[in-house]
Amino acid sequence: MSASILPKPLRVAIVHDWLTVYAGAERVLEQMLLCYPQADIYSTVDFLPPKERAFLGGKSVHTSFIQNWPWAKTKYRAYLPFMPLAVEQFDLSSYDLVISSSHAVAKGVITGPDQCHVCMCYSPMRYAWDLQHQYLQESGLTRGPKAWLAKYLLHKMRIWDLRTANGVDHFIAISQFIAKRIQKVYRRDSVVIYPPVDLDAFTIGEQKGDFYLTASRLVPYKKVDLIVKSFAQMPGKRLIVIGGGPDFDKIKQIATPNVTLLGHQPFEVLLSHLRKAKAFIFAAEEDFGIAPLEAQACGTPVIAFAKGGALETIRGKEDDAARTGLFFPEQTCEAIVQALGRFESLGAPIAPANCRENALRFSKARFRTELTEFIDAALAGHRQPQG
Repeated sequence: MSASILPKPLRVAIVHDWLTVYAGAERVLEQMLLCYPQADIYSTVDFLPPKERAFLGGKSVHTSFIQNWPWAKTKYRAYLPFMPLAVEQFDLSSYDLVISSSHAVAKGVITGPDQCHVCMCYSPMRYAWDLQHQYLQESGLTRGPKAWLAKYLLHKMRIWDLRTANGVDHFIAISQFIAKRIQKVYRRDSVVIYPPVDLDAFTIGEQKGDFYLTASRLVPYKKVDLIVKSFAQMPGKRLIVIGGGPDFDKIKQIATPNVTLLGHQPFEVLLSHLRKAKAFIFAAEEDFGIAPLEAQACGTPVIAFAKGGALETIRGKEDDAARTGLFFPEQTCEAIVQALGRFESLGAPIAPANCRENALRFSKARFRTELTEFIDAALAGHRQPQG
């Protein structure tokens, strides 16, 4: 039964972890709101700047008690141990459909047996599960009293996270990679609905320049430093890096003359370089990864690390006539250097049209259609008498 023929309007709540920037999860939320414009929005905190609020359509956001705590605007992540309690305080009892938009705590909201709870899961809480040791290392929490406190709190978060998975009626994963993680952590099946990519903003470029490109926020897991080190071994090849972040100075120190760091740039500059680059280099292990699809939308092939969502968004098999890139097996300089060598020795160049065509599989319209069809079916099944 579709929402349009229900005897009364469908009452919908969308619960988001936190609203602080307009990034990947918020782009998904934006499309959810287009599907369910009547939905009320809940979030542990809402500190979105005015210039980034347009996608909310003027809606007010119901926030938790953490919103008013000291330093919450800049230190909201420090209150993570209190967020399970915070989301459990949201009274959602009047809604027919609850959609949690969750990579941390949103899926832990409390719902009743007559309500349908669908979780759009970007990932089970990474820093509490398989990436815990990496998180503790990068945070300098490997020994001492603070480290033991952090480990204990993450232990408690795991218990809560696993328990609250039972309150979700249906899981949606953003990739097969995340579906496997959901199965591993929660022992639950999920359907894969790939996130939406703003393909209309990216146009194909047929004429390519003599440079490679990588673009991302400069943080450790993006491995941009690894890409830069790789090009130090290839002085005859040119790399352009677009993006700012805490690793900028570190990367600047290791950059050789054939590497140009542009820092953060406006969209027009990014688009121009995406359209002209010989190939886009992507060394991160991402749950999905929008940047490689934006590059392909510009007709630019991608040379990527063979793990995570990239395996699902890039056509990298050698015998694929519609190939859009190729992979390297390890996050090492040697693997990247070898991959660029293979790329430049391809018998026929990868066609920009193939790249664009592949990216079109991830459009916003496709996301909205798949999401509403899945939820309509979930609601219909939820209303069937149990026998």
